[in-house]
Amino acid sequence: MSQVFHDIEKKILETLQKVPNQTPEQLSKNTELSIDQIRRGIEWLRLKGFAIVTESEKITFSLGPNGLDSLKNGLPERKLINMLKDEPKTFEQIRSALSGAGFNVAIANAKKNGWIKIEKGNSDSLVSIKEKPIETPEEKLLSFIGEKTVSQEEITNSLAMKILLSRPNYIIQTSEKLKNISLADAALSLDTSISSSGAIDVEADVSSIFAARTHPLQDTIDEIREIFVNLGFSEIFGSMTQSSFWNFDALFTPQDHPARELQDTFYLEDTELKNPATSSQIKNISLSHSKNWKYDWKLSESQKMVLRTHTTCVTIKYLAEQKPENARIFSLGRVFRNEKVSYKHLVEFNQIEGIVIGNNTTLRDLMGIQKEFYKKLGLTKIKFWPTFFPYTEPSLQTMVYNEKLGKWIELFGMGIFRPEVTKPLGIDKPVLAWGGGIERIAMLKYELDDVREFYNNNISWLRSV
Repeated sequence: MSQVFHDIEKKILETLQKVPNQTPEQLSKNTELSIDQIRRGIEWLRLKGFAIVTESEKITFSLGPNGLDSLKNGLPERKLINMLKDEPKTFEQIRSALSGAGFNVAIANAKKNGWIKIEKGNSDSLVSIKEKPIETPEEKLLSFIGEKTVSQEEITNSLAMKILLSRPNYIIQTSEKLKNISLADAALSLDTSISSSGAIDVEADVSSIFAARTHPLQDTIDEIREIFVNLGFSEIFGSMTQSSFWNFDALFTPQDHPARELQDTFYLEDTELKNPATSSQIKNISLSHSKNWKYDWKLSESQKMVLRTHTTCVTIKYLAEQKPENARIFSLGRVFRNEKVSYKHLVEFNQIEGIVIGNNTTLRDLMGIQKEFYKKLGLTKIKFWPTFFPYTEPSLQTMVYNEKLGKWIELFGMGIFRPEVTKPLGIDKPVLAWGGGIERIAMLKYELDDVREFYNNNISWLRSV
């Protein structure tokens, strides 16, 4: 049976059979089809094995602002030589003529080229010409490029180009991705007379159509957000990068705690926040650490920036700044831990964390909130287990029974913020707090025993959920 073609495919095939090897733009012009239609048709033909797409990169060079200035007035080192033609000059005289960075560049390159000699005087150094300078490869390259754009293939002195590229705004390098479309041997003599409106194979399998949908993990995140909103909570937001002050110090984590080491936390290299909090907040936290942990608290440690290890830093900062009388808030977002990836651990994951503040709130209230939350998720076999957390006391661990694994698993941690956390920040009411990983809830929901399944992009599983 003859091959059936869409009209777009037909036009592309006929054009390439007449004129092989064309770019998408050339095909668009020669077929009078839009560029989007061309891209679509090329992909269809490529999947059928009729079109071959070859990608290449075209690199071109042109002069930047400093390059154009040097083309007209000379490189800084050439300007220096022109100044010294008549007589030697002092550093001060040269600096006044070559303002800004031009002075340092001119001296450095002229000395490197062996053009000048520098003699130290009593008050200032004297610069004079050492030997007659010739035109440098960089100057020749600037003249060659001029005000036009040249291709990489036209450049014969790669060292001169490398030197000019290292100097700011002398050379502008542009990279362009190119596609060339050609036909496979099987398509060179194809009969394109039958279009999609012609003969149809009624026995051919119908193509499967899969409707677009959100990712199962995102569905879980949206569901959790909706549950807490329906329970009367308000969502707050915070940056994924936090100072160590709010991520650790404000939560009564001592500065020598193992969790603050590089193997547990991702630090932002050479990045600090000079004023992570108000002076009173810093003073009170410092005193709390020194008094209770018995060590010398350092501001420099609290200024280090990290990828947040939990979302509690967002809520504690909110409490410190707003000092609400009564509040039900939660924060939901991505957190980061420098851990070994396994079936239950990832280096980045999603966490839900919340607090309740008000008069006469108790641990029993917190347990009731958690039970109601799990009930709305369809999880009914739960229990609470005493545990330890650095910034809550008393503390509990929520345990939920996993039917597939046949065992109890840990989910949310919860408790009441310690006075050492709340009092230095001016919070005098009990604060109920909890937090946990969303991926673990999603694993229960979708009966998975490996958290990595959510990130494997397994299309068949995603379509089957």
